[in-house]
Amino acid sequence: MKSIGLLVCLFVGVTFAAEAQKMRGLDKSPMDMAYYPDDFAHDRKFAPAKVGDTGYARVIYSRPAKNGREVFGKLVPYGKVWRVGANEATEIKLLKDATIQGKTVKAGVYALYAIPTETAWTIILNSDLDQWGAYSYKQDMDVLRVTAPVKKTDEPVENLTIQFRKVGDNAKESVMMIAWDTTLIEVPISF
Repeated sequence: MKSIGLLVCLFVGVTFAAEAQKMRGLDKSPMDMAYYPDDFAHDRKFAPAKVGDTGYARVIYSRPAKNGREVFGKLVPYGKVWRVGANEATEIKLLKDATIQGKTVKAGVYALYAIPTETAWTIILNSDLDQWGAYSYKQDMDVLRVTAPVKKTDEPVENLTIQFRKVGDNAKESVMMIAWDTTLIEVPISF
C-alpha cells in the first residue's frame, strides 16, 4: 500500500513539474516604457537619487501591431474612448506637476485614454488606475481633457509608439508623441 501511495505521489509530482515548465508564449502586444527625458532612467547618477530630481514623466503601455489592418476608424473606432494601446490601460506617471495645454496637472499616476476622430483626438488623464482596456472607464474620474490635432507620419508606424521630444533648449518643455499607422498626435507638456 505504501508503494502505491509513493507511486501516486511521484506521478503527481512529475506531472506538476512538467506543467510548471510550460510557459505561455510572448504577448502579441508587448509592453514598453517611454521616459522624459528619454535617457533619465539609464543615467547612473539618477538611479540612487530621488525620482523627481532628474526625470519628469514615464509612460507604460502595450504596443499593438498594425499587421496589415486598417487601424483608426476600424480597429480603433472613431468617437469612442480608447486605452491608447492594448491590454491594460496605458499609464502616465508625472514626476512633477505639469501643464498640458494651459491646464495644470498634479504630479501622480494617471490612466491615459483618447477619443480619436479623423481630425483630432481628445486626450484624457483619468485617476482610475488598473483598468483592462477602457471597458470600465469612468468619465467622472477624468483629471484632464485636451484636444490635439491629427497629423500624418511620413511612413506607416507598424507598432503603436509613444515617445517624448524636448522642445528647444529648455528641458522643462516637451512634446509627448503618439504614433501608429499613419497617424501622429503631439501633446505639448511643460514641467
